[in-house]
Amino acid sequence: ATTRPETILGDTAICINPNDDRFSHLKGKKAIVPLCNRVIPIIEDDYVDVEFGTGCLKVTPAHDENDKNLGDKHNLEVIDIFNDDASLNSFGLHYKGKDRFVVRKEISKELEEKGFLVKTENHLNKVGTSERTKAVIEPRLSDQWFLEMEDLVKPAIKAVLENDDIKLFPKKFEGTYRHWLENIRDWNISRQLRWGQQIPAYYYGDGKDEFVVAESKEEALELAQKKANKSTLKLEDLTQDTDVLDTWFSSWLWPMSVFDGIRNPENEEINYYYPTNDLVTGPDILFFWV
Repeated sequence: ATTRPETILGDTAICINPNDDRFSHLKGKKAIVPLCNRVIPIIEDDYVDVEFGTGCLKVTPAHDENDKNLGDKHNLEVIDIFNDDASLNSFGLHYKGKDRFVVRKEISKELEEKGFLVKTENHLNKVGTSERTKAVIEPRLSDQWFLEMEDLVKPAIKAVLENDDIKLFPKKFEGTYRHWLENIRDWNISRQLRWGQQIPAYYYGDGKDEFVVAESKEEALELAQKKANKSTLKLEDLTQDTDVLDTWFSSWLWPMSVFDGIRNPENEEINYYYPTNDLVTGPDILFFWV
């Protein structure tokens, strides 16, 4: 139900609810993905709603957030079928190079012609779209930078909830603050934008792990030479990551940048203006920024 037909080519499992008697005969079996003939396992998980749709869930970890979580739990293969421009890549087989919406119609027709399509129904579906461009947002995996939060939240929790160094008004928002920080996840700090503070990571090879993080390109070169065990590496061999820090991370750096607090940490202006005594803001960004 509510399946985007083109993503069938990225399916890596079918999931049933272990308590669903209708499908007990399928436990431990395998299935074949139509058109690409990939053999995939039939897995069991309580996540599947017995009452929804057929009760059999196709799992596409590369193109749905919930499927990705399910895939991680069951160690499923992740198959990304899209290029950066939302056309299909080589996993799209004979649809390679075609736009996803074109493929959506064509693959539905092919599935019907080959007898794999049981029925088609109209659904009123909430589809994510870009606020600026109105383009349909496609769930897709990508490499991102994360900030490890486990140790970073400890002083933030103490300052508000234990030591009373920082007071929230009204006090009721301490509950929101506590819930956010005690259930914190690592912070995705990278964005694919054309402006902002660039991520200080430098690649010296083609592999995803062939990078170093440094304060300057010169320092990056030294680190890269050691890591790659290659003294012949030059500055021009390094490529800085094109990602930039997200808005909230940039906001955090802003006062330090304006008052030159990084290069000159004890200067008169930064000592006078920062940190501040009061911050007046909306509760909706309490956890993003404050």
